[in-house]
Amino acid sequence: MLKSDKSTFLRWIRFNTVGTMGFALQLGVLALLLRLLEPHFFWASALAVEVSVVHNFLWHWSWTWADRRASHGRGMSAALLRFNLSTGIVSIAGTLLCTGFLIGVAHVGPILANALSLLPCCMVNFLVSDRLIFFHSNGETV
Repeated sequence: MLKSDKSTFLRWIRFNTVGTMGFALQLGVLALLLRLLEPHFFWASALAVEVSVVHNFLWHWSWTWADRRASHGRGMSAALLRFNLSTGIVSIAGTLLCTGFLIGVAHVGPILANALSLLPCCMVNFLVSDRLIFFHSNGETV
């Protein structure tokens, strides 16, 4: 395995570890909001997803792609904005498309369909993060 292949594999493992923690956090925040505040499900879901996205970004910034982060706060702010927009779009649109396809065409139950939609979304989010979010200030990735 080449060094770049090994570092990409390690990043993939870290990315998925963070994603698993973020998913658990998202479910916990959603359950808490629904129990304590009783907001509409849509708003509770949106807030829970946003909490998870920020959580995941902070872990990726400090662990998954720590070797690529900018030393100044503006770099972090720009990366957070890019991450939030890209991850949000990919996660929401990808989940809806994959889940809709699996339910409508493959007749899979909604919970299983939602879980299965994680894999393609995760792969796309990793590539977007690796190539467009966490890069050196000169535009090169490690």
